[in-house]
Amino acid sequence: MADATPQTGEGPTGHDGIRTFPFPAELAVGGVGMQIGPMGTDHTWHADAPLHRVHRIDFHVVMLFTDGPVRHMIDFAEYEATAGDLLWIRPGQVHRFSRESVYRGTVLTMQPGFLPRVTVEATGLYRYDLPPLLRPDRARRAALQASLDQLRREYEDTATLPLSLHTAVLRHTLTACLLRLAHLAASSAPTGRQQTDSTFTRFRDAVEHGFATNHSVSAYADALGYSRRTLVRAVRAATGETPKGFIDKRVVLEAKRLLAHTDMPIGRVGAAVGFPDAANFTKFFQLHTGQTPAVFRAELR
Repeated sequence: MADATPQTGEGPTGHDGIRTFPFPAELAVGGVGMQIGPMGTDHTWHADAPLHRVHRIDFHVVMLFTDGPVRHMIDFAEYEATAGDLLWIRPGQVHRFSRESVYRGTVLTMQPGFLPRVTVEATGLYRYDLPPLLRPDRARRAALQASLDQLRREYEDTATLPLSLHTAVLRHTLTACLLRLAHLAASSAPTGRQQTDSTFTRFRDAVEHGFATNHSVSAYADALGYSRRTLVRAVRAATGETPKGFIDKRVVLEAKRLLAHTDMPIGRVGAAVGFPDAANFTKFFQLHTGQTPAVFRAELR
């Protein structure tokens, strides 16, 4: 993919049959939890898993393009980026590179845990409700490019500071870059959905860990120590959706992943996302997608 894109070994296959690639810290300069460099034309991370196959990663990828158009699939949506656009792929998202597109520009990858929690919150690293495709105006694009260039210089400079200080400088420089990126992402959201808070963040994290077995808004509210009303207000402010709509959207996404990329029987797919009864799963899936699970799977094959 790129000089700065991890050329990792074969990643583990998840329960949904989709290969997951970890962040290879051993390939980063100094072993730090980030990499930055130019995108190139080599689209292979591993011989057995070329990038044009569907896969997921457990780290963040930000690509700023200097050429285009580039078509890229993220969670079953196709995005077309042109010169000056950015794509932000977050951990756990299923995606696929295009065989026909040439990827040129700058790519930044970062490992979850490299930045402190307060920075994660401030920069919205896990705002899955925000669009992955960003189109900055000329001034913002220039500022982001300058910020990325500075980050790359700090990343490659391993001679002037001891490793501990080098890592600290990288964290601060990366934070400054991400604050710009987060502002761009939030301003790209519909009006009224540009802010988030710890209530929504905790709910989102809880749903990510529990959606396969827990679809109850009240159960999440109780577990998190919030009233249902507080949860509704926080989720609506962050996403424009109800908590139930947010949960259902996550369940549907996982069901699509399983239907598209595994040969699991439809009944087992339903059970894997919290529907022991296959008929109930089919009704739920059709209500939210307009298709039965069988039709959705057939159209992808």
